[in-house]
Amino acid sequence: MIVDPQSQSPGAMYRFLIGVVVPRPIAFVSTVGENGRFNVAPFSFYNAISGNPPLLGVSINLRKGEPKDTLRHIRETSDFVVNVVDEALNERAVQASGDWPNDVDEFQLTGLTAVPSSRVRSPRVAESPVHLECRLHREIELGQTVFVVGEVLLAHVREDVLTDGRVDILKLKPVGRLGGDAYSPMRDVVHFARPKVER
Repeated sequence: MIVDPQSQSPGAMYRFLIGVVVPRPIAFVSTVGENGRFNVAPFSFYNAISGNPPLLGVSINLRKGEPKDTLRHIRETSDFVVNVVDEALNERAVQASGDWPNDVDEFQLTGLTAVPSSRVRSPRVAESPVHLECRLHREIELGQTVFVVGEVLLAHVREDVLTDGRVDILKLKPVGRLGGDAYSPMRDVVHFARPKVER
């Protein structure tokens, strides 16, 4: 089979990409607007993009040409928090992903707890094991998507997901996003040492 983007609808191409670029980490992004209203929504076009400075990137699609609440809030306050989605949080993150009206507070809708951050205005999701407080570094328009780059100002990590001071993937139990309505809990881990090459 050959897939030519020129002969595919945007929707078909999107469905193809989310079926083969897997598993994708989930950024459960919490924000606050200028009006004080909270929002939290999951995004799976997301990754770490730099260690120095520590930068994260989240792609936020426009909705009918207009920014979603998450993007509007980031533009208003210049900050956001990425909360890691683990197995215990998965169902409520999915519930928050609905096309809810602007006046719906997804924290209330899902029964999640908003707690204050240390260096940004946006709240953290208390139920998440890891929170990354981010300041907007820049945004890049890419067609019907805005790529938001955030600088990590501070990270909060729950003690029970650590082993010898480092995040233990088997204790963290993160969930990856697959195609359609499929998700992939992290259960099995294999290790392959990187080759050491003299240079």
